[in-house]
Amino acid sequence: MNFLTPEQEMWRDTVNRFVDEEIGREYIRKCDIDRAYPYEAYDKVAKAGWLGILFSEENGGLGGDIMDYALMCEGLAKYGFDFATSLMVATFTAMNIEKFGTQEQKDQYIEPFLNGDIRFSISISEPSAGSDAASTRTRAKRDGDDWIVNGQKLWCSGAAADNVVLAMLTRTDPDAAKHKGLSTFLIPSNTKGLDIRKLPTMARRATGTTEIFVDDVRVPHSSMLGGEGQGWPIICDHLELERVAVAAAYTGNAQMAVDDALRYAHEREQFDQPIFDFQVIKHLLADMQTQVDAARLLTYRAASMAAAKQPCMREVSMAKLFASETLQTVTRNGMQILGGHSMLPDSDMERYFREGMQSTIGGGTSQIQRTLIARTMRPS
Repeated sequence: MNFLTPEQEMWRDTVNRFVDEEIGREYIRKCDIDRAYPYEAYDKVAKAGWLGILFSEENGGLGGDIMDYALMCEGLAKYGFDFATSLMVATFTAMNIEKFGTQEQKDQYIEPFLNGDIRFSISISEPSAGSDAASTRTRAKRDGDDWIVNGQKLWCSGAAADNVVLAMLTRTDPDAAKHKGLSTFLIPSNTKGLDIRKLPTMARRATGTTEIFVDDVRVPHSSMLGGEGQGWPIICDHLELERVAVAAAYTGNAQMAVDDALRYAHEREQFDQPIFDFQVIKHLLADMQTQVDAARLLTYRAASMAAAKQPCMREVSMAKLFASETLQTVTRNGMQILGGHSMLPDSDMERYFREGMQSTIGGGTSQIQRTLIARTMRPS
């Protein structure tokens, strides 16, 4: 059964051709090896107009929905989830600006984002606030028409790239209830007092993830996104989009891991026959493809429900959980099938594997997803 319309199939095929013809696996591999941000490929996506897929036509976008976006993320991640991250992370904050920003903020940021001139990074986590993000200790204190921000942020993906604007979650009212006293500020990365350091992580080497030291950073009140105390609902609002997008990207990368392992299994001969002829390899690959197909169906279900504006927190969490663990499993099995060759960057599998290990942590851990799913379960 085909769950996509002919138009959606055409769109998915277009993205896949674009990635093969305009970007390619060698480019993505090189960015990973060099820990270099994929500026060239990012600019190509921007020039294609795809950064605006979710934006309303009124704001210069294409007026697409989350299903369209998920199909794009699936294709962009085929040769590495990290590359898709550079575009996805930026989009999550940009969409928050369209939904919650003032007209001044929309005028200032949306068009430059759609043109690829600026990027965004979400700055939520801290050394002591990960899954419990509302426990942020970064403080913003009012000083006339400005705010003075101090603290430390961690795991801010893409923040070390050029021309980045941070969407930083801060505590503006230390006396308010835990989730009530939080506000979000839009802070350009070149603002005085910001010290942004790219971390030497195992995965996400190209887009990068960072720690940020915030020392008496002065920002105008006009940089606050939404009203004072609205930081938590603003940050939570993009989680549905984020988790659908990453689930689609995990699925796209997982499919390529299976394809690469299958091709190798047919090419590699041992004991006078291709290793695919051994039942143990056949069954391993069959299980891998079955898992990827299941992840794709869960993701498409979540994306279609979100596009129809149906309540889908449970379905989104299921998609994120299963797709991330699928990427982790199939890449580990892919390493086993490729054997010693899997240890070489040119095989790409070791990159897929590293990104798979990150997938069950970033964007909400597997444990958090299981907790969210369990909350929806009631005895009949």
